[in-house]
Amino acid sequence: MIVSPRRKTARTAQYVALGCYLVFLGFPLLWMLSVSFKGPRELVELHPHLIPSQATLQNYRDALTQNDLPHSAWNSTKVATATAILTTLVGLPAAYVLARQKGLIARLGLGWILLSQMFPLVLIIIPLFLLLRQLHLTNSHIGLVFVYMVWTLPFILWMLQSYVRGIPRDLEEAAMVDGAGRLYVLRTVIAPLLAPGVVVTALFAFITSWNEFFLALVLLQTPDKTTLPLRLAQFVGIEGIPRLGPLAASALLATLPSLLLFTIIQRWLTRGLLSGAVKG
Repeated sequence: MIVSPRRKTARTAQYVALGCYLVFLGFPLLWMLSVSFKGPRELVELHPHLIPSQATLQNYRDALTQNDLPHSAWNSTKVATATAILTTLVGLPAAYVLARQKGLIARLGLGWILLSQMFPLVLIIIPLFLLLRQLHLTNSHIGLVFVYMVWTLPFILWMLQSYVRGIPRDLEEAAMVDGAGRLYVLRTVIAPLLAPGVVVTALFAFITSWNEFFLALVLLQTPDKTTLPLRLAQFVGIEGIPRLGPLAASALLATLPSLLLFTIIQRWLTRGLLSGAVKG
């Protein structure tokens, strides 16, 4: 097969554009890695270099020992994992109903999902705090998990219902002809086929909770409850001057769990994105 010069030029241009885009996305992470290995003198140079002249691990020692970063990482892990599990368990049957039922209730449900994403978080933070205080759920990880679950559930429902629509109804009808109930069909037929989409949505809920700062800042009040984003903010002093070295090291360590999760479930992520794009 002979490739025309025009097509070859277009393909080369696409690869060049893709390479530039990857550099654009990866350069901040690369620069943060460079800063995390630089000493105090090198950080204040007028003309910084990407490769440190004298690499040091002191920034990582300060990050792990001075601000109790491991404990905050453990708090974030507990909150993010619980949020991902609970949101997926609640969202899966609800998304199934939205995708399969036709009528006013389903349309109102989809309309509520879209409408809930239009309100800024700052509008509800005061009534939310007062409500949680009455329920004695402020300054607790349980209250934070409930808030994260409610906040991420609309987008999770929107994602999952698109995956459910990609599953043919014939599979459900064949199971029901054999005498299977609706819940049994959901558990044994729909859930296995939705596994890639469930992994994608659970990952989204986990990453959203892992990176969230504002709600945790308002609801958590004691140091032992602090999550990782709040701990990172403590590397900026009262004068507003950040400790760049420990901050870069801490931020890089905080990014590693997300990168590892994406690497481990990359196959599921790709399948989930493709299955969500298919309509039955």
